[in-house]
Amino acid sequence: MKVSEILKVKGNILYTVTPETPLIDAVNTMAEKDIGSLVVMEFGTLVGMLTFREVMNAIHQNGGAVGSNTVRKHMDDSPITVTPDTEVNEVRRIMLERHARYVPIMDARTLLGVMSFYDVAKAVLDAQGFENKMLKAYIRDWPSNADE
Repeated sequence: MKVSEILKVKGNILYTVTPETPLIDAVNTMAEKDIGSLVVMEFGTLVGMLTFREVMNAIHQNGGAVGSNTVRKHMDDSPITVTPDTEVNEVRRIMLERHARYVPIMDARTLLGVMSFYDVAKAVLDAQGFENKMLKAYIRDWPSNADE
């Protein structure tokens, strides 16, 4: 299964901010939209990711407050990315190795979406469920004279 297949099911709603967005505004967007990440774009180019991990680090650095800094100070400015042709098992491996919960999907320099660890887990579970269903149907229809 490829990333492009998951993207078709998931949809392509993207929430973005600029590096100059106040961190508090980004946090408010994340809370209002119930999302765990924002793509940071500058002049039409992906320049970073802001996830709840970076937000929690900012709160820790500011003694329990979000603070008055911009997204630029706290974003991950070198996020890992995948392409639509990347195999899902490769995405799982990358996400586990890098402890990444959110991965931008890029086609050359065009941002197509963001894949979360939840999206990957759901796709794998759905695929396994389909395989199990097909195997059970196959076993149920097993010919009675198969051992002759």
